[in-house]
Amino acid sequence: MATFKIGKRTLGEGHPCFIIAEAGINHNGDLKIAKKMVDVAAKAGADAIKFQTFKAEEVVNTQEEMIAYRHQGKLVKESFMGLLRSVELAYKEWRELAAYAKAKDILFFSTPQNMPDLRMLMKIGVPAIKVGSDDLTCLPQLAEYAKTRLPMIVSTGMAYLSEVDEAVRTILPHNPKLAVLHCVSLYPAEFEELNLRRIETLKSAYPNVVVGFSDHSRGITAPLVAVALGAKVLEKHFTLDRGMKGPDHGFALESDELRQLVREVRNAEASLGSSVVEPVGERELKERKESQRSLVAVKDITKGEKITKENVAPRRPGTGLPPKFLLYLLGKKATRDIKAHEFIRLESIQ
Repeated sequence: MATFKIGKRTLGEGHPCFIIAEAGINHNGDLKIAKKMVDVAAKAGADAIKFQTFKAEEVVNTQEEMIAYRHQGKLVKESFMGLLRSVELAYKEWRELAAYAKAKDILFFSTPQNMPDLRMLMKIGVPAIKVGSDDLTCLPQLAEYAKTRLPMIVSTGMAYLSEVDEAVRTILPHNPKLAVLHCVSLYPAEFEELNLRRIETLKSAYPNVVVGFSDHSRGITAPLVAVALGAKVLEKHFTLDRGMKGPDHGFALESDELRQLVREVRNAEASLGSSVVEPVGERELKERKESQRSLVAVKDITKGEKITKENVAPRRPGTGLPPKFLLYLLGKKATRDIKAHEFIRLESIQ
């Protein structure tokens, strides 16, 4: 059974789902917005807030590459390089943001694009490494990340299971603190595209790895299903306002929805409870006594009279002889007079 810690939080079976509020690039390059997002995530009760750290020139190959997304129902096309440049943060801003998150008592980390980005993040004290789906097949980089011994959370969007295998086999020899997240890299992903049963596949394939879900669908339905299927890490995009311009705002949760997500995940976890089939504590035991039925004389029965379905029947409460004994008693005789409404006792029947 895989477990490991990020900060003071333990991830894995037997522990609450680790909820990551994914800010990503939804700060739009503005440190003030990024800090407000920290406030929102902390107030919502998320365990961590996560951003994305990169230099545009190290992500996109040429200036000509374009990105298309919908903003307020309209298709927007713009330079991918230009978009990424507009949302870059400088080292001093990352340092200030990390310190701000620490003051708000929420874990802070970010997805690096390469080892220099990770070294910078380690310098400001991130407690974990998040690897995006786009880097799942960058095995040399995964090996470098793993050697830092920081806990790793790796998304698996767009991947074949064989590629997930390669990534896991690359990381585990260097670092046992690993979570893999089922992910569908569509923005947004529709419900019929989510294939949440892959969570069960990952749990079966990797018993020594924590399994979770990185969600790009709308709303909170899919995360709750994922938790029911055993996801122990949950990553969900959020924004201050879905009306803001950018590729990831439109499908993200807003502040009140993020609070609702955290609350409902905790309710879902509480609802899962135990797999043991038995009454639930004293309250249900009391209800059992009041609601179940006992065998009762529905009319006066004289000594020597046979027990029939006409003179004995099940009635509330369930504090007497259970109805299952009726078939055993049919045809037997009363050893004493039994008054109507009296509970039937075995010693009164022969």
